[in-house]
Order: sequence, then structure tokens, then C-alpha cells
Amino acid sequence: MPRKDAPKIKSTQKKTKTIKKTKANHTPETYKATLRELSDTLVQIQKPIRLLDSMKWDKSIQDDFFKHKFKKLPPVSATYYENIPLEFDIQSKISEFFDLERDIRRRLGQYNAVGEILQRMCREYREVVRMIRNRGKSEFTKISQELFGSSEDALYAGQPSLNDLATMITEALVNLKSLPAHHTDERVYTSAEAVAILQARLNKYFHGARYLPQVRLTDGIIADAAAGADSIKIKKGAFFSERELRLLEVHEGWVHVGTTLNGAEQPVCTFLSKGPPSSTVTQEGLATIIEIFTFASYPDRVRRLTNRIKAIQMAEAGADFIQVFNFFREQGLDEQVSYNYTVRVFRGSLPNAGPFTKDLVYSKGFILIYNYIRLSILQGDPGRVSLLFSGKTTLEDLRVLSELQEEGILVPPKFIPPQFLDLGALSAWMCYSLFLNKLNLKMVARDYQNLL
Repeated sequence: MPRKDAPKIKSTQKKTKTIKKTKANHTPETYKATLRELSDTLVQIQKPIRLLDSMKWDKSIQDDFFKHKFKKLPPVSATYYENIPLEFDIQSKISEFFDLERDIRRRLGQYNAVGEILQRMCREYREVVRMIRNRGKSEFTKISQELFGSSEDALYAGQPSLNDLATMITEALVNLKSLPAHHTDERVYTSAEAVAILQARLNKYFHGARYLPQVRLTDGIIADAAAGADSIKIKKGAFFSERELRLLEVHEGWVHVGTTLNGAEQPVCTFLSKGPPSSTVTQEGLATIIEIFTFASYPDRVRRLTNRIKAIQMAEAGADFIQVFNFFREQGLDEQVSYNYTVRVFRGSLPNAGPFTKDLVYSKGFILIYNYIRLSILQGDPGRVSLLFSGKTTLEDLRVLSELQEEGILVPPKFIPPQFLDLGALSAWMCYSLFLNKLNLKMVARDYQNLL
């Protein structure tokens, strides 16, 4: 049966010919040198862009909100964002990406497959810079929806949206509130112990890496833990459970740090060490899948991810900061956690002007990647799945990356979670998944009603 995206595959096949045609006019070494130079330039140009840092709300905003007993919108305006210093000039940075995009076409051609990836990244980074320029303005949410999606986006034509997914999972979670306590959920580790445990585990996993990721103790973060490209920060004074440590290990360590290190190992395609918004979907989707595959996830974690979708949907529909804050309070969260989660929804925007939609990518990426893996198994070609870990990748680039690996331009990822190394076991899992998804759960429930 032909796949619905057959035209897209055909287009990609044309790109393959373009690679060979382009390389015919170069020696292999000069072609690699050109790709490396353009990749390095992209990495260098994007370096000072720190989207999340440019949108942070300082502690005075929280103090004011708490002072007014959660009844007054936080005092955030477009002027507030203008006073946050940037490490670059916005218009100059946009021009740099335009110049690089033109240089890519000049040196690689309009339709060179790797060149198209680099050009798309230039366009995405320009949109990120434009988003920064529009902090606190009506355009901000529109650009965010373009880059990260909307809660109303369909998962595929005519099918449920992300908000529908959140509603369905929320209904399933209602019956799981009274699960018996598990010893791995007891917060018995101090922050210092958590640092030592995580560091030892990551040292073992990343044995042989060019540099080892660092786990650091800090008092400069709001959450109990935060991760950067190659490090994990643990908040002083916080306590952790074994399950929380495992989740940090596999989500932040195996996936986010792992893909950073794998991207840094690329001798030519250095652009894979840095991720534009499109790769964020893949990154967070992979990290969420690893949580599930390693049994590190748990109902409260799933509830947290689905609540983020519902909160963004509320803000897209016109809810303000106070209404979304109260939504989180209604989920049983305390005032501080509710505030932190609501800030994630409105950072970069105004407290009554639409959301920053990045937090959709956890669930969106999970669905997209899970379906990709299932279809790869169905079609008997799971070999490309491991390329998801070769750097900050996107699903649409895997075909090109596979060809680059065959040609010796891309090196295979060094650090791959064991669940993705064993393609036989992964295939067995997905074979059953393919069948189980065909079952009508309502009909099964009717047959099982005397058993449950």
C-alpha cells in the first residue's frame, strides 16, 4: 500500500541525485571542507542567541504577584523585555543569517540536500530572533506557534489534536490517583547525594567521551533541577527520589547531553551540535520516549506534560495568567509550583496576550517519533532510528543523514541508549504495538467487564 507521503519521498530522492551531482564538481575532500566551513559558520552565528534567557521573569515579578494574593496580573510589559540585555544586535543577526543562506546557495546550489537543511536552519534562527524582537507583542505567540506548534494542531489529517490527546490522557489518569505508594517515589536523597549519584551514572554512560558532562550543585535555579547542553544543575536543599534521579539520568543525560556530545563528534556536519526549534520537537520527543521505555515515567509526570498542553490551550483561547495559575492550583499543586508552571506558559508574552507554546513539544515529539519508529518496523527498515541520536536532528532529515553516513560524511552516533541499540528487541515491542493499536478498546472492555 503506498504511503500518503510518497510525493515527499520522491522529492527527497531527487535530493540524493543533487548530492551526487554537487559532489561530482568537487573532490570529496573539498566538498567536506565546504560543508564543514558552512556548518561552523552557522554554529558561530547562532551562538549568542539565548531564547529562554531573553524571556526570563525576575524574582520581583513573582514577589509582586504573591504580594497581591494572586489577584493582580504580573507587571510584565513590552518595556520589561526591552530592558533585558542581549548579546547581539537583532537586525545585524538577522542579516547574518540572510548572508549565510545566500552563501550556502552560492556554494552548494539551490537544491543540495545538506544545503537545504542548513538553509532551513538559517530561516528558523531568523524566526527565533524575530520572536525575541517581538517579546511582549501580539506577533510573539504567532511566531511561537509557527516554530513549536499549537495545541489545536492535528497529529495527522483529520485526526485528533494535541489538546484531544491531553483530554484523553487526563481521563485515563483520573483512575490512577490512588495507586499504592512505591519505594522509588520516596524523596530520600539530599541534593548533594543526588549530584554524586547522577555524576557517577553519567560518567559510566559517557565513558570515553571527549569531555564528561558535569552535575553541579547550585542555588540559582527555581526548579529542583535544570539541564543545559552539557551539564545538569541540582538545587541546593532539594530532596530527590530514586525515580526522579532515574528520570534526570535518562531524559537530560542520555538524550539531551548525549545528542550534544554526538553532535560535537561530527567531523563535517557540526551543525548537528546545535538545535533550532524543529530539532526541539525531536529532542523532547526522544527524551519522553526514553522515560517510557526505561519505566522512569509515572502518572504525575504524564499529568504534568498533559497539563502543559491544557494550560497552553487555555491561553490560546484567551485565558490570562491568573486563570491558568488557578488551573494549576486546581490540579493540586502548591502556589510556588503553580506559579512556575504558569510562567512557562506566558514567558516572552504578556500575562494576558497569548502563550509561548514550546511546552507542547514533549507530547508532540513523542507521538511523531513513536509513529516513525512503528512505521520503520512495519516497513522492515529500522536502521535509521539510531540516527535520531547523531545530534540535534529532525525526522525529515533522517533520510539525508543516512545517505551522508553511507558516504562517510556523517559518523554514527557514539552514545545511544541501550533500548535503541537493540533493534531486535525494539522491533518486537513495536510489532505488538502495531497489532494492539488495531484493537477496539471499548469492545475489549465489554468482554472484560466481569474480570475487572
